[in-house]
Amino acid sequence: MSNNYQEKIIALWIVFLLGTLFHTQLGLMPLFHGLNVIESHTVKSINQISGIMWLMLGFFALPILAIIATVFTDNRRYRVIHFGLTVFYSVLNFIHLVVDVLLPQVIWYQITLMLLLFLIGLLLNLVAFQWMKAPLRDHHRVPERLA
Repeated sequence: MSNNYQEKIIALWIVFLLGTLFHTQLGLMPLFHGLNVIESHTVKSINQISGIMWLMLGFFALPILAIIATVFTDNRRYRVIHFGLTVFYSVLNFIHLVVDVLLPQVIWYQITLMLLLFLIGLLLNLVAFQWMKAPLRDHHRVPERLA
């Protein structure tokens, strides 16, 4: 197994984002079956949920930015910040999982998906931790076969 942590981290973040998007999509599936979904476009309703929408944007945007930063950054400080970000997301996923289980009507396919996302997050924690502890690459060193 290779030690290209950056590639593994990027792949795991992408899988996580796809799973999160699917989680959101599952909540909208009743629309495709003709079931009633409360929808309101009044100014009052939009103002009430605008904070939630900004939080959702941040929740999706941070992993996207982490993917870009992981492609272009390989320094110790970023590795530590990135590991902290992965732990933060695991904590949020765990809280989300617990809250979903405590709802009056438990939707088990959503719980199963949230559990899968939580486990992917733990794997991301592990790989991010390994990358954080790995030695930095020396990009200025001349390869031995050329020296």
